[in-house]
Amino acid sequence: MNAARHRPDRLTRLQSLVPGLMLAPSAALVLLFVYGFILFTIYLSFTDSRILPSYDWIGLENYSKLFRLSHWTTAVVNLGVFAALYMAFSTAIGLMLAIFLDQKIRGEGVLRPIYLYPMALSFIVTGTAWKWFLDPGIGLEHTMHLWGWESFRFGWIKDRDFAIYTVVIAAVWQTSGFVMAMFLAGLRGIDGEILKAAQMDGANSWNLYRRIILPQLRPAFLSAFVILAHLAVKSYDLVIALTGGGPGRATELPATFMYSYTFSRNQMGIGAASAVIMLMTIAAIMVPYLYAELREKKA
Repeated sequence: MNAARHRPDRLTRLQSLVPGLMLAPSAALVLLFVYGFILFTIYLSFTDSRILPSYDWIGLENYSKLFRLSHWTTAVVNLGVFAALYMAFSTAIGLMLAIFLDQKIRGEGVLRPIYLYPMALSFIVTGTAWKWFLDPGIGLEHTMHLWGWESFRFGWIKDRDFAIYTVVIAAVWQTSGFVMAMFLAGLRGIDGEILKAAQMDGANSWNLYRRIILPQLRPAFLSAFVILAHLAVKSYDLVIALTGGGPGRATELPATFMYSYTFSRNQMGIGAASAVIMLMTIAAIMVPYLYAELREKKA
């Protein structure tokens, strides 16, 4: 009898261990190749590493050199311009598209995947497509000339003063549909009875959105901010495919700076220091967000 009782218990224990055993190899690989290499990069940022890793400890010297480099200053300034415009326009366009689709229009089932389609593409594909489109020799400007608009000029991608805005255009085009999906989910989650009560009290559409709908979209705004901010900080492949960081250094961002100093200039220590700064920037965005989410769940 005792043996018969213990068999189901053992079987239950084995069944409870199976998911953990199945996930263990993946968890071990993540710990090694993600968090392990993050710690290794942090360590390299305090060493005299150049073309190969070195273990000669030099403290904060790499960080001191990094903040004295004009190239790094240019990359940070470009990131500020790019991130501000990218986040603002993606949020605004995504919100407008969501409000448009929330009107229960005909063809919503067709329009929604069209708006979301760019997010299905890689940033390399997006950058390459927009590079062709914006190239004055083969793209929009050339096409307008063929149609008879000889005075039309749109050579931003070749202009140092405007090249960063072409990166903004391509990035906004790719992610606005994703932001729209977040806002649309938020709009569809608002209690319709509240809106009907407000309309019965005489609230017009402007006041309805300003006082009721937009305040209830706060979680969607916060999520959009966090996602867009971290995408902006780590932007690399889009810039490389679209402008290559040029002309000159007009579109260089911290991610392209990190790659060039690590693998092209053989300054691995400085490249690691720039990667750590990027990591700290993303952490400064993510940690408060996660803390607020966990605190709200506990409450």
